[in-house]
Amino acid sequence: MASDLLSIAASGARAARSALDVTAQNIANASSDGYVRRSLRIEEVSASGGAGRIGDISLSGARVAEIRRNADAFLQGEVRRTSGDLQRANVELSGLQNMESALEQSGVFTAVVEFEAVLQQLSSDPVDPSRRAAVVAEASTLANKFNITASGFDAVGDGLRFDAEAEVNDANIIGAELARVNLRLTRAGSGSSDRAALLDQRDQLLERLGGFSSLTTSFAADGTVAVSLGSNPPRSFVQGGTAGTLTSATAADGTLSFAVDGQAMPPGSGSLEGASLALTELASLRQRLDTVAAGIADTVNNAQAAGVALDGTQGQPIFAGTTAGTLRVVMTGGEGLATAPAGAAAGSRDDSNLNALRQSLTALDPAQQLNGVLFDVSSKVAGRAVTQSALDTIATSARISLEQQSGVDLDTEAANLIRFQQAFQASGRAMQAASDIFDTLLGIGR
Repeated sequence: MASDLLSIAASGARAARSALDVTAQNIANASSDGYVRRSLRIEEVSASGGAGRIGDISLSGARVAEIRRNADAFLQGEVRRTSGDLQRANVELSGLQNMESALEQSGVFTAVVEFEAVLQQLSSDPVDPSRRAAVVAEASTLANKFNITASGFDAVGDGLRFDAEAEVNDANIIGAELARVNLRLTRAGSGSSDRAALLDQRDQLLERLGGFSSLTTSFAADGTVAVSLGSNPPRSFVQGGTAGTLTSATAADGTLSFAVDGQAMPPGSGSLEGASLALTELASLRQRLDTVAAGIADTVNNAQAAGVALDGTQGQPIFAGTTAGTLRVVMTGGEGLATAPAGAAAGSRDDSNLNALRQSLTALDPAQQLNGVLFDVSSKVAGRAVTQSALDTIATSARISLEQQSGVDLDTEAANLIRFQQAFQASGRAMQAASDIFDTLLGIGR
């Protein structure tokens, strides 16, 4: 009897000690990135018969049945998915906001309005040298504002591409690390002491990778994971101990495309998708800006060619360049403005050609075109901001749910510490009682 009591109490002490170790591990790693709370399951030791079994009651003690990670694959997948959607929205919104700033801060809209205003002022006295000089000066300002806007767009595109390229490199590093974790998991048995840590590392790497692109994952029984990147179709990226190579390519219009081992890979989500969407919008805006700049240059230069300058010679171009970035003024003085129609004498005050230019600009309406560009990008910023806010709420909710399930709650662990400490002490007292009974039995035998 005493030996049975001693073995039962010893098994309880061992189980309580293991529970204390697990609790201490949770407390020690409460602030560790990617750590998933461990929990312990204790079960009764069943006996098939003999001294440890009376009737239907087993008197064989307790044992640790399982130490498991409190990881929920569904919640982890939701965090990866919602975080990827949020990252896509964040990058796209940031790019659109920078485009909006480049348009607003350059002052190109104001420059167009002021250029048309000085042409109107010139019409009241077409031979006034100061008013002619003002037109050339405003033309230079206008070209400069287009150049500034184009440079701002270039900076936005360069920033998006630079960040995307850095993220492609990071994704390749993470893929290689996942492959190494897979290899270590295949070599680690189910009872390996570092298995749980490897699984934590695997899940943390997957979460980071999900911030770049949408993921398709397949988990094996040994804990290894196969990962495919992108959508329509996803491309195999990590398979066992082998990782593929993610690459990016820049098209002539500045947009990005991605591939895994040479196979086209639309990201579908994550920051790479956000960069792709923003660069596509930037290419569209840049084309529209170039169209306005080229329209102004062609309209003004065509009017110049149809009239004569102040000295009676045929008018020469004011602008050169066909895009916002290359637009510049090539006329050096106001006397070159062809305000008079072809055939007019030198010094003519006939401003019919100037009026034709103003009518052509009115028909082109570059100010309204630029206002439309700004309105479109501002509308998209407003819409994407609403979407980003909603996705942020969804992603935060998913993370909170995961942390509640797998994170360490120090209050709960403190309560467990007391509970298992008391269980250990109680088992110790039971072992002491067994020892006392054994001593008593020995005394009776004497």
